Amino acid sequence: MLRPEVLSVSPSVPAASPSLGEARSQGPRYNFGLQETPQSRPSAQASASTPSGTSGAAGDRSSSTSLPRHPPRARPAQGSYFGNKRSNAENPFASNFTFGTSSASAQDSNYPQILKTPLPTGNPQRSGYKSWTPQMGYSATSSSAVSTHSPSVIVAVVEGRGLARGEIGMASIDLKSPQIILSQFADNTTYAKVITKLKILSPLEIIMSNTACVVGNSTKLFTLITENFKNVNFTTIQRKYFNETKGLEYIEQLCITEFSTVLMEVQSKYYCLAAVAALLKYVEFIQNSVYAPKSLKICFQGSEQTAMIDSSSAQNLELLINNQDCRNNHTLFGVLNYTKTPGGSRRLRSNILEPLVDIETINMRLDCVQELLQDEELFFGLQSVISRFLDTEQLLSVLVQIPKQDTVNAAESKITNLIYLKHTLELVDPLKIALRNCSTPLLRAYCGSLEDKRFGIILEKIKTIINDDARYMKGCLNMRTQKCYAVRSNINEFLDIARRTYTEIVDDIAGMISQLAEKYSLPLRTSFSSARGFFIQMTTDCTALPNNQLPSEFIKISKVKSSYTFTSADLIKMNERCQESLREIYHMTYMIVCKLLSEIYEHIHCLYKLSDTVSMLDMLLSFAHACTLSDYVRPEFTDTLAIKQGWHPILEKISVEKPIANNTYITEGSNFLIITGPNMSGKSTYLKQIALCQIMAQIGSYVPAEYSSFRIAEQIFTRISTDDDIETNSSTFMKEMKEIAYILHNANNKSLILIDELGRGTNTEEGIGICYAVCEYLLSLKAFTLFATHFLELCHIEVLYPNVENMHFEVQHVKNTSRNKEAILYTYKICKGLTEEKNYGLKAAEVSSLPPSIVLDAKEITTQITRQVLQNQRSTPEMERQRAVYHLATRLVQTARNSKLDPDSLRMYLSNLKKKYETDFSRAEQVSGKTEE
Repeated sequence: MLRPEVLSVSPSVPAASPSLGEARSQGPRYNFGLQETPQSRPSAQASASTPSGTSGAAGDRSSSTSLPRHPPRARPAQGSYFGNKRSNAENPFASNFTFGTSSASAQDSNYPQILKTPLPTGNPQRSGYKSWTPQMGYSATSSSAVSTHSPSVIVAVVEGRGLARGEIGMASIDLKSPQIILSQFADNTTYAKVITKLKILSPLEIIMSNTACVVGNSTKLFTLITENFKNVNFTTIQRKYFNETKGLEYIEQLCITEFSTVLMEVQSKYYCLAAVAALLKYVEFIQNSVYAPKSLKICFQGSEQTAMIDSSSAQNLELLINNQDCRNNHTLFGVLNYTKTPGGSRRLRSNILEPLVDIETINMRLDCVQELLQDEELFFGLQSVISRFLDTEQLLSVLVQIPKQDTVNAAESKITNLIYLKHTLELVDPLKIALRNCSTPLLRAYCGSLEDKRFGIILEKIKTIINDDARYMKGCLNMRTQKCYAVRSNINEFLDIARRTYTEIVDDIAGMISQLAEKYSLPLRTSFSSARGFFIQMTTDCTALPNNQLPSEFIKISKVKSSYTFTSADLIKMNERCQESLREIYHMTYMIVCKLLSEIYEHIHCLYKLSDTVSMLDMLLSFAHACTLSDYVRPEFTDTLAIKQGWHPILEKISVEKPIANNTYITEGSNFLIITGPNMSGKSTYLKQIALCQIMAQIGSYVPAEYSSFRIAEQIFTRISTDDDIETNSSTFMKEMKEIAYILHNANNKSLILIDELGRGTNTEEGIGICYAVCEYLLSLKAFTLFATHFLELCHIEVLYPNVENMHFEVQHVKNTSRNKEAILYTYKICKGLTEEKNYGLKAAEVSSLPPSIVLDAKEITTQITRQVLQNQRSTPEMERQRAVYHLATRLVQTARNSKLDPDSLRMYLSNLKKKYETDFSRAEQVSGKTEE
């Protein structure tokens, strides 16, 4: 066998490697301490064609090189395909895809003319229109700024014309995952659904029809999208390529059998069919490859399957990006993200932005999390196996692509991904063993999906050609060794000869560097990087060198502290010979691998199920992991939002001590809470806490509370920020009005609405008037609304509407002995009723650096205004009686719907309810008596 123990990086060689006596003819006999150094980053193309999260993408990266931070560039990528490459005559996509305004003879009529969207006037900084790759300076609202998520999604959008305006068709494909998602829906004039869906997808590029952006006559949809996605590339193609007939043909040709029912869903949805036609035609151009027949997972997603969270709310709630520092992970995603695979991380991200609305599905997930928490062996066993998976979705994406040209990179990529495929399939049995004793339906279903015989068939076919020990390893040199010896010996005689040549060259390099070390009496050692190949490294003090410099034979010298790296002319020539030998090995291995892949292609679709299984299990494990770090509780789903001692999950991660917990109770009979309290008392944090708990519950996670019950929210709206927006020329007040108008246009009875500080951007009278009108409109809905305000006048709305409740945050006054003044102590506890604190703004100003004379004058003026303006509003006896009857009726309805009490407990509860009603009714009579007096 080879002697890996003499290698500092220990590259693994397959079991079929030659014995020591045969090493000269079959394998490299490394007899020097070989080290790898990260000299360069891989290209975006390499990272796009290899499962992310793996060191040594396509075997062409040193072990310590991290993944590139920039998103993958939309340019032709080398992929893998099965069987012999079709000729241009057989390939309908083989003709050149002309770009811009080339001559007519150079353009093929089968391909759309691609035109980059021109820069709009007055905004020369919109670099996203010109560059293939979006800039990294994402806007605050862009979900693509999450460090763990690199944009790789291309989206086609088309809108109906004439009477069909507002009907939207969308199609998206992730270049890292062979899945197309179609959607078609009716949107209103705000195009809220379109913008929200695009924010969730976080696209690398958006494709639209050239008729949508005619200079001086752009559609409203195009204008809104360009305003909201300033750092995303826009490409327009001719309208004729948005062809629904061609789109249906594409789906029939490319959709795998398991998902062919999508044809019935979309055959009459003309706009999403038109979008997918344009999308696939464009992707074929930029990828310089086509997808193999029956190789794509195509699904239709309606807008009713998930809850809608608009981009402004996602930003306000810090779901993916921290508003203070976009680089830290103090977000809901950061709280829950303990995933081990890129697929799991992507699934968690998309679930946070689009929570589920189906209670049965949510409870199935919660059952899984509960079992994982109760069974430590299952938890740790699954986590151990899942952490060894690569990015299965991206691997599958590369495998189903057919490159139009055979290149060295394509060959190397194909060999690498076959090794990755073998590595992935070998994990199916360990995953099945880890799941064998599970009891919940969802985990059993995933375990059953692993019984697919196709996994074994593919693996057996691979093992007939590929060495048993060939596997994924970190480090570019390790992966080079794996690729060189991936194919078994004696399958191709010429391949064996090429390996012997490669071995001899490597031995010669080792011998030459040893001779140089002896010749100059220097501690030279051989190193390797993907960029430089083999080179010489030395660690020594410059004073130890003759004349304090290296011999003239050494060139391309670089120094970092006491470490030198350099090469020589002879070593460069030998590296060239080594690369030439490698190209021969890769070419012959490529031919063998292509033949193998053509045999297993018919079975490859089982990997779609495996990818889905791994990503879902990874996310559920992440939920369970988060629960072990804090005292989370399993939520229930009723028609009531009830949280006992709940706390803010992100604040818990930041704070040294556990945050103050608070109760929340909202029902259909009391669905509007007005929250008051001094500045910094905790109102905004409380609102965000409720929304975060709601989202956590609807994605299948436990929530931070002692007890929790939720009503499914179909939409979550927030109006929290008080910043202006220079880019859209909106003042603070105008931004408030735009956000509240969006809520009023889109809210329904199943919405959760959080409003903080509305109407503060204008004068007090107008602000109160706007708030009052907004409150009355929202009260006409059955939406659960929490309205935080400093306008105490709004609290009197409780008298007119029985479903309004006043709440406030309590503060305490303590004596400051050092300054002989009262100070405010914040309790951060919410209580019933309106706040009793008066002029707390003046108290906050008093502890600031304002001059005492200014504060004193302000107090006197405020007292006079209060005496003149505020009038004491008292409720009438009839109102109190109606309120008592209303509350009794709503509680009886709620009990009938949700009660799980035994007969004795129910009897006691109803008795207490009767006593409370009698007490409220007698209070109304007392009010009547006082009124008469």
